[in-house]
Amino acid sequence: MSIFDKVKELRDLTGAGMVDCKNALSENNEDIDLAIEYLRKKGIAKAAKKSDRSAAEGLITIVKSANKASIIEINSETDFVAKNPEFNSFCEKVSNLCLDSDSIDSLKNKSVDDGSTVSETLINLIAKIGENIQIRRFKNIDYKSQISTYIHNKQNDNSGKLAVLLSYSSDNLELSKNFANQLCMHIAAMSPQSLDERGISQEFLENEKKIMKDQLLEEGKKAEMIEKIILGKVSKIIKDNTLLGQKWVINPELTVQQAIDGFSKDNNSTFSIEDFVRYKVGEGIEVKKSDFADEVKDLTS
Repeated sequence: MSIFDKVKELRDLTGAGMVDCKNALSENNEDIDLAIEYLRKKGIAKAAKKSDRSAAEGLITIVKSANKASIIEINSETDFVAKNPEFNSFCEKVSNLCLDSDSIDSLKNKSVDDGSTVSETLINLIAKIGENIQIRRFKNIDYKSQISTYIHNKQNDNSGKLAVLLSYSSDNLELSKNFANQLCMHIAAMSPQSLDERGISQEFLENEKKIMKDQLLEEGKKAEMIEKIILGKVSKIIKDNTLLGQKWVINPELTVQQAIDGFSKDNNSTFSIEDFVRYKVGEGIEVKKSDFADEVKDLTS
């Protein structure tokens, strides 16, 4: 068996990278069994080297306290690992620590129940499971009155593939619960960027305007007409990407704002949205694709 065949076999057996496998074989007279043991002993060092591999699977986890709620996305490379009990336990522990954290760095420095930091626990988990695992993002919401949550494709009671947090206020707690839950499901389905126009990214709008302008120029529209056409289209884009301006999924003849106004009128009560956040696993992550032949070329170049 050639050295490249041995490297490929060792890589398939351990999930380690090409360079790690080559070094392990070199250190152990090309004995695959000894090389496997060598890689296991080097587990933590190997875990650090996995950090450049794409991790676009994982879980979104929600946790709540008396006046604060947190939503966090933790990624793995495969859905198989996302179902791993140890990965699930890690997500649960870390999500609770989010409530007292204000950044990823501060979160990673928090201590878990065995005294290790989140960062140390993460490295050990990567070494044990054999995949890149990343704490991607989290957000805390301080709420003055009520909180509603929705989790889609549940892995457990607190985690799933898509989740929504909604903070709101109402003077009718019982009736507002169901309506707030409907709003959460709307947010999950329609993915609004912000509550209203004030929260829309100017960069997003400018990019949309550029795309529209290029399309209109290709269609042969006159320059003096393009700005008027874009103005009308931008108005629709804003409505389509703001929660209050979107068509209400339960009754598309209404906007969400009109649905809220109707709820308040029909129930003689108040209802207002304070904040919301929607996370979907892997959204926006570019997955790197590589194959064995490419890695061999990189190794030998």
